[in-house]
Amino acid sequence: MLSKKTIPIIALAALTASCAVSSPQDDSTAQPDTTASAADTLRPRPKFDPEHPWAHDPVVAVEGDTVYAFTTGHGIHQLRSVDMKTWEFDGQCLEALPQWVVERNPEATMHLWAPDIIFAGGEWHLFYCSSVFATNKSVIGHLTNKTLNRRSPAYKWQDRGLVLQSVPDRDNWNAIDPNIAICADGSAWMDFGSFWGGIKMVRLSDDLSRIAEPQEWHTLSSRPALLNAKDTAEKPGEGAVEAPFIFKHDGWFYLFVSFDYCCRGENSTYHVVCGRSRDIRGPYEDRAGEPMELGGGTRVDLPEADKARYVAYGHCAVATLRGQDYMALHAYRRDDGVSELVLRKIAWDDRGWPVLKAAE
Repeated sequence: MLSKKTIPIIALAALTASCAVSSPQDDSTAQPDTTASAADTLRPRPKFDPEHPWAHDPVVAVEGDTVYAFTTGHGIHQLRSVDMKTWEFDGQCLEALPQWVVERNPEATMHLWAPDIIFAGGEWHLFYCSSVFATNKSVIGHLTNKTLNRRSPAYKWQDRGLVLQSVPDRDNWNAIDPNIAICADGSAWMDFGSFWGGIKMVRLSDDLSRIAEPQEWHTLSSRPALLNAKDTAEKPGEGAVEAPFIFKHDGWFYLFVSFDYCCRGENSTYHVVCGRSRDIRGPYEDRAGEPMELGGGTRVDLPEADKARYVAYGHCAVATLRGQDYMALHAYRRDDGVSELVLRKIAWDDRGWPVLKAAE
């Protein structure tokens, strides 16, 4: 089945600083919009801190000797690092919205969410979503590029169009937070979603550009005890699960999701839980054997050393980098609620469950 080792989720590349890029603080000057949370629109972005960069919904990729992080932001933010300890802002991936995004969602802005990146078929594939906050008026889009190196003449993000759209009062799921996995047999899968009916998975075409036919759908994680009638309408109820990410380790597929609430600064309650399955399609069960489809999930805590600094954390990505497994996520500071990029090593306990290690 899936081999995330052969289709990299984290990857390293040489990129020099000679390319002119806009400041990450530029995003804070934009007018408030319905695609961002109240916390994001009201809280000014801090000055860029190389050791603790502002970030939301990170995923990482490696090309050459450079680590890149892609995050929610104006046009999708890109960061870079060589040592994985200090980071530089490296511009944005899109300078304008594709016309199809505007046509399908007239409220769309350049505030784009939750990218995922994967290398397949000789090029990079970047997935992202555009959504109206706290609704399922959402689309997932697809970009490709030959390189992540902005100095290369081959560098250019190409729009590959719509992958999936959710519509209020039609769909009991939300087309946000995409994560892509490719199996050893060549089948490609996209897990995605938040709230409503929970985390879904659908098979993609071989070129990753559309839903494969005949369609194959699965529910991977949900919190049915918290669902109510509001989950079937435009607004979400209390079934707070989102940000799926699948990682293969020691013959198991691990599904990581985030429970409870992001985007509320120091009042956020976000945290990561996981389960595992021998089959990428599930069912996924937590350490106690509880199905994730019925609300199960084993909590993956921050290291003790991080708990004094952060009140909540989530939207993780997991990958092997330089022979070591890592989790990338964003965490909210206790003192002011600012969301920072956090990258921590993973150890696996004697039963094969992940444990995050303190920063070195």
